[in-house]
Order: sequence, then structure tokens, then C-alpha cells
Amino acid sequence: MLPPGPRGHLLVGCLPEFRRDMLGFLAACARDYGDVVPIRVVNRRLILLSHPDLIEEVLTARARHTTKTAILQMLRPVLGDGLLLSEGDSWLRQRRLMQPAFHRQRIAGYGDVMAGYAERGMADWRDGQTRDVHADMMAITQGIVAKTLFDADVSDDAYDVGHALHVLMEDFSRRRTALFALPRFVRTPARRRARAAVERLDRIVYDIIATRRASDEDRGDLLSILLAARDADDGSRMTDRQVRDEIMTLFLAGHETTAVSLSWTWYLLAQHPEVEATLAAELRGVLDGRLPTVADLPQLRYAELVVMESMRLYPPAFTLTRRVAEACEVGGHRIEAETTLIMSQWIVQRDARWFDAPAAFRPERWENDLAKRLPRYAYFPFGGGPRLCIGNTFAMMEATLLLATIAQRFRFRLAPGASVKPLLSVTLRPAEGIPMTLSAR
Repeated sequence: MLPPGPRGHLLVGCLPEFRRDMLGFLAACARDYGDVVPIRVVNRRLILLSHPDLIEEVLTARARHTTKTAILQMLRPVLGDGLLLSEGDSWLRQRRLMQPAFHRQRIAGYGDVMAGYAERGMADWRDGQTRDVHADMMAITQGIVAKTLFDADVSDDAYDVGHALHVLMEDFSRRRTALFALPRFVRTPARRRARAAVERLDRIVYDIIATRRASDEDRGDLLSILLAARDADDGSRMTDRQVRDEIMTLFLAGHETTAVSLSWTWYLLAQHPEVEATLAAELRGVLDGRLPTVADLPQLRYAELVVMESMRLYPPAFTLTRRVAEACEVGGHRIEAETTLIMSQWIVQRDARWFDAPAAFRPERWENDLAKRLPRYAYFPFGGGPRLCIGNTFAMMEATLLLATIAQRFRFRLAPGASVKPLLSVTLRPAEGIPMTLSAR
């Protein structure tokens, strides 16, 4: 038998609370009802799980009992049957094909590109200028993921890609909180805008694929691996559509999460000058003004801790959800099929049971191997289990190198009157960007 949860409203359950402030509502549920909280939203059964041991059980021992949820399926027009949304044998096959592109040694070769794109992205920054740092981080990481994974330079397409992504993220945010879903054949203005955005992204990605197929050149990147891969059973190659789905998944997810993480990092550093000063001192001592390299990462330990702490407080992936495909037990509780399980990094990573002064921004808390002393899923910004983010090492290296490159040149302060609020989209985006004033070092 499940423990009690919020009663909600007669017809719609807790939908109003979800729509008004989902993270605040879930945090209140965890505080008031404990680690297992049943929640009804209209006719959907949800269960919030907030203990690391329960999360580990779902993502590992119960992984075969669960699938991705209907909310994530809303991304299928964009991501198709790529790694994020595929299931079962299809997912396993694609994961095995793509894994070589993310081996540590190959990723290490991307370091110079990352720092170089960050330097190029700052070319028109000026002392005293006010900029939306979220837009800047999106542009820089977009170029990096295209170059390092697909050996393509999409800087000329930056506006098209950025605008298309903005439209799609807004569409996803609107649809996830909608009370009713209109039939698919109803073409609203919002749906027409979303469709046009997908078509713009498709034109860019299919052009990359066509160019590479025409040259038949093996550049040693992920695209080369995908185009050369053959099915072990029948020897067939991936279709353009299959390649497109994987490229779109990594092209979008591969830059979105790092850009969001860095955006919140600048926001936090601006409010904590003592942390910013410690970071600046490390960068002066290790780099003395030159661009960082992968070889510098062991000495840029505080920079890495800053990124870790930022992702604790503002995790780009703020919840993990799973649909229970067949009834099972979790933590001794029977969970019926078609129940949605919610596991929130936002809640668990701000839990006072695992973190002292959990609301405080303290990168030094990660010293002395805190990560090894915590319960395994008290900190899980990249998910976990078999579906742990394939690009986690890539993302941490990228975020640390970009932080080191940019923080050497500029410090940031929130623009006067700026109001920064999270937007619950695919990631935890800042709703209206983050306007900040630059100060050159």
C-alpha cells in the first residue's frame, strides 16, 4: 500500500499546482509527505521518489520494467528514434555503435577546439557591455558540438538553429502543462511554428549528412562512425533518417545542457564574489592568461568544483521520469502499470540529509571526495543506470574548459533590474535569458 499524498482537486487533482510551480510543488510534497508521494494529475497516477536508494532501484534493478514517458515522447518530431527516445534492442544497438565516439582518449582530443570556440565567441565582447550570457553560451556550445562530433562548422547557421531551438523549447514547455492535447490533425499557429522549426533544423542536418556521404571521407568523428556502421546480422547500413535522428539528439542535447549549466554558473558566480575570486586566483596560477588545455584539467580542480556545485543547485536535467510498463515493487511498495515515476535532481540535490546548508553555493563542499561519501544517487545530474548520459565526460570537460577560458577574460554582474527565473522546458533554462554586464580583467 502506498503512503498518503496531496489530495488535490476533485476533477483535475494537482494539475493547478503543477502548472503554477512544478518544482516548488514537488519540493513541498517531498517535505510534507516523505520519500514516496503518490500524486494525481487529472487521470494520471504519479509517484514522486526522493530517496537516493529508491532512485537507484528504479534506474538499475527496475530498468526493464520502465520506459520513457509520454512527456518525453513529445520530443519525437525533433529527435525521432534517437538515443534519448529509443527503447529495448534498438537503443542497445545504437548505444554500442556510438560508444566509440565518446571514449576518453577521443574526447581529450576535443579540448583545443572547445577553448578555441570559447575564445572566438568572445571576439566582440567589450568591457561594460550588457549581454544575454545564456544566448552567448548557446552559440558557443552549438559550434563546439557540431565541430567535435560531426566535424562541421555551423556558425553561419547559428541564427537559424538558435531561433528554431527557442521555438521548440517554448512549444515543449506549453505542451507539457496543457490540460488537454488537441488531435494531431489540428494545425494551430504554435504547431505550424514548431513544424517550421523542425524543418529548418532538418535542412541543416541533412545537408551535413549529404555532404559527408558524397565525400565518403572517414574523419574519425561520430558521423563517420554512424555512416560506416553495419548491422551485425544483415550488413545493412543506417538510413539517412536513422543517422539524422542520432545527430539531432546529440546536436541538440549535446549543446543545450552545457550551455544551460554554464549560464547558471555565471549567475551564481555573480552573486558570490568570494567564489569568483577563488576561481580567478586558480586560473591565474595555472594558466597565466593562456588558453587551457586538457592537460591542465587536473590543476583546474576548483573550476571543476564550481561546475559540479552549479549543477547541484541548477541541474540542467531537473527531473527524470519513467513510465511503469508492467507492475513491479519499488522500496517495498507495489507500483501499478502506467504509473509515472518522478525522480527530481532539483529536490534530491537540495536535500539537507545529504548536503549541509543545501541552498548555499559552496564549491568547496566537493573537496575531500564528498561525491564518494554520498549515497550514489544523492547527486545525479547526468542520470544513471544503463541509460547514464553517454556524453557526461564530454560535458564536464567542455564546461570546465569554457569556464576557465571565459573567466580569465571577463567577470559578470547581473544587469540592473534583471529578473532571472527558471523555465521548465527540456532543460532548466532561464526563462528570459540572463542579462549581465561584462567587466574585462
